[in-house]
Amino acid sequence: MAQVEESGSGRSANTDLNLVPFIDLMSVLITFLLITAVWSQVSMIQLGSSIYGKKNQNDETPPPPVEKHADIPLRLDVKDFGFRLIVGSEKTEFRKVNGAYDTTELFAKLKTVKETYAEKKDAVITVDDEVQYEFLILGMDTLNQSGFPSISVSTVGAE
Repeated sequence: MAQVEESGSGRSANTDLNLVPFIDLMSVLITFLLITAVWSQVSMIQLGSSIYGKKNQNDETPPPPVEKHADIPLRLDVKDFGFRLIVGSEKTEFRKVNGAYDTTELFAKLKTVKETYAEKKDAVITVDDEVQYEFLILGMDTLNQSGFPSISVSTVGAE
């Protein structure tokens, strides 16, 4: 242990520093550092091998069957003025009615889209920064009720 001695006024102070708690703290911190470093490396290895890894000749997995019109993009933009629905290259805007978002017209249009593309289940929704969170949820509920349960929220701002 460390000792500190003072000389001066004739009185000496002998104090022992207890280093055991400090050593315990350092060992716990080093353990957590090692554990988190291992897990981040494992997740990087899994990500790299699944997306960017080279295919082996033994790895002949057939691509999943693509349903007809399943790749048509469907995006709902929640704007300050209302909703904008983009299906493929067709854009439809639904303006606010009396200051409220027009979900009935949007629901009717989404139902016709669902009838046209019956196998389509996914949709992307974007929201402007100035729009409140509850209107994002309103758009998601409308998409879900009209038959598009796989909803992705895009962080890229809508144009």
